[in-house]
Amino acid sequence: MRGDEDGRGAGAAGPDGPRPGVRLGAAELGAEPGERASLVQFSSAFCQPCRATRRILAEVAALVEGVEHIEIDAEARLELVRALGIEKTPTVLVLDAGGRIVRRAAGMPRKADVIAALGAAI
Repeated sequence: MRGDEDGRGAGAAGPDGPRPGVRLGAAELGAEPGERASLVQFSSAFCQPCRATRRILAEVAALVEGVEHIEIDAEARLELVRALGIEKTPTVLVLDAGGRIVRRAAGMPRKADVIAALGAAI
């Protein structure tokens, strides 16, 4: 995926990288993660690129068995946004089956990039 693909985890709002053992599960996501991977999208109400990103991620999740698309309203989940260092919407996190962040990108991704990023998670 294009963007800031640094894989920073929860609580890693700075350039220090992920904290060991950080995982996002159903409690943090507000939904059940995918069996194989999850595409987590942080959106805001008036974000035009968020709508297109929603369509792209939903299409990819429908194509790949065991992958879920989870959209989070950034304004409603400010504590999580701050903990993850989310600075703009859309921001997409690719989580592996264990809930670890394996890819991260800000901005609207291309479908091919999302599919390629899933390779790191599955």
